[in-house]
Amino acid sequence: MPGGSRSLPSRPSLRYLRLEAKRRLAAGQFTTLHDAQTAVAREHGLPSWAALKQYLSAPPARDTADEDGYALAQLRWVISRFAGAGDPGWAPPGEHELREHFTDQVLAVIPPGTLVGQIAAAAGNLRGELTVLGQNPLEAMVRLADVEYLVVVEPEPPHRVSGLRALPLGRRVRDPRVIRSGPAPTRTLGSSVPAGIEAAAEEAFAEAGLAALLLAGGTPGNQDPWVLATGWADLDRGQVLDPGHRFPAPGVTFLVTATAVLRLIAEGRVGLGLDTPANDHLRTVRLADDTVTVRDLLAHTGGVDNPAELYADAVQDLATLMGPVIGCSGPRGVARPSNGGVAVLGQLIADVTGTPYADAARALVLDPLGLRDSTFPATTAGIPPAAVTCYALTLEGVFQPLPAQVCTIQAAAGLWSTGADLVRLGLGWPALLPAPLAHEALTPQVSGDLEGPVTGLGWLLSPRGDLAIHAGAGPDATATLGLRIRDHRTHVVLTSRMIPVNAIEARLLRAWTNAH
Repeated sequence: MPGGSRSLPSRPSLRYLRLEAKRRLAAGQFTTLHDAQTAVAREHGLPSWAALKQYLSAPPARDTADEDGYALAQLRWVISRFAGAGDPGWAPPGEHELREHFTDQVLAVIPPGTLVGQIAAAAGNLRGELTVLGQNPLEAMVRLADVEYLVVVEPEPPHRVSGLRALPLGRRVRDPRVIRSGPAPTRTLGSSVPAGIEAAAEEAFAEAGLAALLLAGGTPGNQDPWVLATGWADLDRGQVLDPGHRFPAPGVTFLVTATAVLRLIAEGRVGLGLDTPANDHLRTVRLADDTVTVRDLLAHTGGVDNPAELYADAVQDLATLMGPVIGCSGPRGVARPSNGGVAVLGQLIADVTGTPYADAARALVLDPLGLRDSTFPATTAGIPPAAVTCYALTLEGVFQPLPAQVCTIQAAAGLWSTGADLVRLGLGWPALLPAPLAHEALTPQVSGDLEGPVTGLGWLLSPRGDLAIHAGAGPDATATLGLRIRDHRTHVVLTSRMIPVNAIEARLLRAWTNAH
């Protein structure tokens, strides 16, 4: 059996350790789950799985402030290590120390010296009372003063940081272009905007620190979605945001991809359907694991690796981006959204139809639903003129325009669209499929007792099973499309800045519900 020793995290998760044992069993390291669980227990200094469970149900007394998951523990290290930067006697961490806490991929993108300089420059923002906004073993969101910090760690021990981002809040905005303009302008389109939505948008806009916010929604049978746009499409030009401006739609793009794949299945063009091995229909690339099925890819359970480069000046072919054989080093049967898995589905669509992904997606989904304001630009020059300018908010409170880029994986985040078109997509996709297959798409595909989200075919499903979501964030934008499962009422949130929009979405839904 594999050996080694490591201490339990200060806020251990039995569910996560159970998942680790199952992952090792699936990888063939053990012949039984019992053996895998015993190995995990012994690595944490306990003689058996039963002893580990008993320890976690009644852990020894310890400081209640030390109840951290892996991500929060790493974030606390960053805060404690860098909060004293600039003080007499403070010594910056060396490369070896950094590599104990940050992944090699992070340090390849941001050299160690640059990373130390960036964090040290923000040391003043790391002091003060820390408020934990939410966490699970692999992600944490906290607030320090007027800045929120999002940290993501790798799933395998030692759970080093794979992503760390500072997100200043609206109270820090000092941009003269915004201050001179006064209250953010608001424009609407379509059927009557539900009462309370405009107030919710104004509050969210101010609190989150945004240049542009678009909220939209619609109900089945009504092809005239309501759209509310607040802010500016471009601050330098003073261009007010219009409901017809186009936003990048990271994550939401996957609804187009998933619907296209399901249409091909319904037409009998994908072998045995959902349970067909993906490699049976891939021609230009292949997966390292021949057993990964189309269902696995749609449900985010195929363990497919992610590409190193996700945004660039032009779309790249998948073989160039990820190589002719794409790795599957993640756990099977566990829902972990993977851009690599979505990329493979996009390639499958292209290989089965014999046309580029963007053309096939338009023919299979966009055109039948009448989504005339939705495109897949292949280069930055192809981004539509009516697109918003995307921004980052600096710690000094100034909106900094980001260079226009396109997603290297069109199937995951290549769509640029309007709020109204995305609502029509959310309302209309089931009509393109046989009813049983549309129902299957919203049916949980993985057990809820595993770490990670519950997923349908492409959709992320809420714990209560009442809401289905497609969502994503790029370096320049965030997009969310939500579907109320009982009646398919659809809502959309779009921003021109990468920032978590859970609170904005909650405001929208609360106002919409109260309006009725």
